[in-house]
Formats: sequence, structure tokens, C-alpha cells
Amino acid sequence: MRIPVTTLNDGYDLPLLGLGTYKLQGEDVERTVRTAIELGYRHIDTASLYGNEVEVGKAVNDAIKAGDVTREELFITTKLWNDDQERALEAYNESLERLGLEFIDLYLVHWPWSQNGTYVKAFEQLAELQGMGRLQSVGVANFYPEVLDDIINATGITPVLNQVELHAGFTQPELRAYHEEHNILTEAWAPIARGSNFDDPAIQAVAQAHEATPAQVCLAYLMKLGCSVVPKTKNPQRLVENLGAVNVKLTDEDVATLDAVQGERMSGDPLTFPG
Repeated sequence: MRIPVTTLNDGYDLPLLGLGTYKLQGEDVERTVRTAIELGYRHIDTASLYGNEVEVGKAVNDAIKAGDVTREELFITTKLWNDDQERALEAYNESLERLGLEFIDLYLVHWPWSQNGTYVKAFEQLAELQGMGRLQSVGVANFYPEVLDDIINATGITPVLNQVELHAGFTQPELRAYHEEHNILTEAWAPIARGSNFDDPAIQAVAQAHEATPAQVCLAYLMKLGCSVVPKTKNPQRLVENLGAVNVKLTDEDVATLDAVQGERMSGDPLTFPG
């Protein structure tokens, strides 16, 4: 099954559907990542905060050695944690070593943490890494227009992507409009809202119409909006199910139906987190 790709503002291609690894630990990480690659996933998302970069890297390198995939076919994302914003270069090297890779495809400033005032310096350091040819693409996560303006104005570099909480019922249209204006890809974490809205009548109706599951509809909906998605799971059947979202072709009417789903933010607000 071929996952559609989108071209980032620096010219690199990103698979629209990837595997999130938040909260995956130990043997679950290696098994899940290897299974995902065997199924056709090519985008793997991790972070230093997740504490699983070593296992993600082992699974990736084992898959390459086994001939399942080449390094060039994979897109590996990891993230700079808040406490490391003033030592981004060192933190990048540490993530690279844990992953056991020669380079990282995409490195994100994980949160702006505007109260600490170090996000511009952190992004500048990531841009330096990219300029030295040691990092492919530079992006952010959980940023909002004001802090995006700050880093763009300070560095002259627009992040390729902003990974934010996004799901049916909480699609952040104003932020997505800003991204579209600046050619920043919107990437959704928690794209299926942890299953909390699967019983919503609108989601149920669209799922039945397409003989799809609620999870597939929710993922297809965000991709139809132009977002990339990184759902997480350690269940092999769910890996297959999520991948099936690329075959769900929603109509404009379906999108309008899903736009009416009611929901709210489920996690920390970037305006105040981590304080």
C-alpha cells in the first residue's frame, strides 16, 4: 500500500501518514516499528522525551540490514525537549547517537516554551545544523502564530512543518490558515483523539457510508484537509487499520459533515505549557 507524500517547503518529500511512538517502550517499540515498516510505513516519529530513540533506531537499522527498506526510503523525525533548548547542538548529537543514524530527516523544537524565552535561539541552532548539512529539515511542534513569526523574522527561515494537536472536532482552522499562508505543513498528533469521538454520529455516518472504521475516517479527514498524521499504536491490527485510511476517499460533503463534529483540546495549551 503506497502512502501519499507531500513536498515540504525545502523540497523534501514527507509521507502524509506516519507512525507515532509516544509512550511506546522497550520491546513494544522494536516490534511495532519493524511491523510498521513491513506494512509500508516510511515515516517514524519519535522524540527525546519519549525515551525510546534507542529502540526506534535499532528497529530502523535492523529493517535496513534485513533489506526491508533503504535508509533513503525512510523519514525519521525526532524532537528537541524544552530543557535542551539552550544546548540544541549537543542534544541533536545525543539523539543522533541514540538512534544510531548518520542524519535525521526532521528535527523539531518540541514546544515553544515562550515563558523561558529560548525558542528563537533553539531554532537558530537547528538552522545552523541544517546549514552544515548535518540535518535535512527543520521544524517545530506546538507553535502558534506569534512564536512562528518570531523565529521566521529572527532567522529568515520558515519551518517546514508544525506538529500540533489536531483531530475531528479540534482542527485549529486559524492556525492551519496561517500555515497555508506561510507554506508550513500542518502535522497532527493525537489525530484520532485517542478514540474519544468514535461514537460521534457524524463520524459513524461517514464511516458507514465508506465501509470504513471511525479511525480510518478521522485520519482520512485530516489528510483531506491537507494535514499529515502520526497516529500511535502498538496493536498490529491497528497498524493495518490506520494504514487503510489512505484508501478512504472522502467527498466535500463528507468533509462538511465532519467539520460539524464538536470537540476540544485534550492536552497542554502551548500558550501556557509548560509554564
